[in-house]
Amino acid sequence: MSSTAGQTAAPRHKVISAGLTDVGRKRNHNEDSFLIDDELQLYVVADGMGGHAGGGTASRIAVETIDKELRRAREGRDNPFVSVPNLQESPIPEALRSAVEKACQAIYLTAQDDARLSGMGTTVISLVVRDEHAFFAHVGDSRAYLIRGDLIQQISEDHSLVNEQIKAGMITPEEAKHSRYKNIITRSVGFEEEVQVDVMGLVSEPGDVFLLCSDGLANMLEDREIHDAVARSASFEEVPKHLIDLANERGGDDNISVIVVRMGG
Repeated sequence: MSSTAGQTAAPRHKVISAGLTDVGRKRNHNEDSFLIDDELQLYVVADGMGGHAGGGTASRIAVETIDKELRRAREGRDNPFVSVPNLQESPIPEALRSAVEKACQAIYLTAQDDARLSGMGTTVISLVVRDEHAFFAHVGDSRAYLIRGDLIQQISEDHSLVNEQIKAGMITPEEAKHSRYKNIITRSVGFEEEVQVDVMGLVSEPGDVFLLCSDGLANMLEDREIHDAVARSASFEEVPKHLIDLANERGGDDNISVIVVRMGG
């Protein structure tokens, strides 16, 4: 008989999700990976770097490790997925942080064992939904957005050189879009053995849409265009393809990955 430690009450709130990845128009291989685990209500986008073998390997290890670690945590004595009425008291952010840290170690150690993978790493933007709570863990410049009614807001903060320059007042956000340094990130998962992971949580409302994407989308479209594509798509399941098509029409400079998650009542 299984112990109560591994048992989790069913989530009170249903979600609808859809995701897609595309190589884009300029690259000959896709180094992005994404994960949709509707049972855990876990969603991850990872944008790998480190050459043909390395980038794709790093992003794949990241999504697989995060999923595995959270499933293991759910079966453990301190199951973080037990419903907690208070956002601040939820153990999910720390479980999510730990899962990304484990992914970092796994990528780093894999690279140590294979010279072809040396220097590989990946961004990670991850979301766990539990009841009305949404929790994010983030490293790099892949993004999470909240779309609520007429509003779109970037939830994550880019760990990038141009964002550091914006915060220091050295360049404007408009200048950042055209900077030669816009693809340089200041943190990645797996390039070093340890990484600082940003975690955050918010209380959602029915009808909220969370969008996770790699910079192959964010660099091609304005926030308002992303909002309008979500709001105007006839089918929610078609939103990722619609957004990817738009990014490719603009040039498709990079791999493009999108996940959308809509909160139910």
